[in-house]
Amino acid sequence: MTDNLILERSVRFVSALRHCQVLGIQVHDAGSDGMTLLLPYSLDIVADLQTGVIHGGALTSLMDTACGMATLCVLPEFEVCPTLDLRIDYMHQAEPHKTVFGFAQCYRVTKDVIFTRGYAYQDDPQQPIAHVVGTFMRMGKRLKGTQGLGSVIKGEQA
Repeated sequence: MTDNLILERSVRFVSALRHCQVLGIQVHDAGSDGMTLLLPYSLDIVADLQTGVIHGGALTSLMDTACGMATLCVLPEFEVCPTLDLRIDYMHQAEPHKTVFGFAQCYRVTKDVIFTRGYAYQDDPQQPIAHVVGTFMRMGKRLKGTQGLGSVIKGEQA
C-alpha cells in the first residue's frame, strides 16, 4: 500500500470518528512508517482556565487514536482493532495555546494483536510531552455492523 493511500484512508477514518470531530483531531501525516495526528489548542480541552493547561483526557484520546489508527499503516485492509491496553507516561505538561502532535507506529503485528508505541510533542519531537505504548486486538471482519465504517475508510459510498 502506498503512503498516499494510507494518508487518504486515514483522513477519511478520522473524519468519521465523533470524538475526533469534537476535539478537532486531524491527520497531520500518515505513511508506512507511522501516523501523526494533531490536537489543536482550544479552551474546550483545557483542564484549568487559570493556567491554560490541556486536560490529560484530551491527550489520552489523541494518543489512543494515533496508536489505533497506526494499524492503518501496516494492515493491507481495514480491520476493527479495539484497544486492549494503553499506557501513557507523562514527561511534562503541554504548553498552553499550542497544538499537540501525536505520533504512533506499529512495531509488531501478530495474528491476534498489534503492538504500538509513540509519543506526544509540541514543537520538538525530541522533547516529548508523553510516551505511549498500546496493544490492539485484531477483530478483522468478524464484527457485524462494521462494513459501513470499512466503506468509509476505503472511500466507497454506503
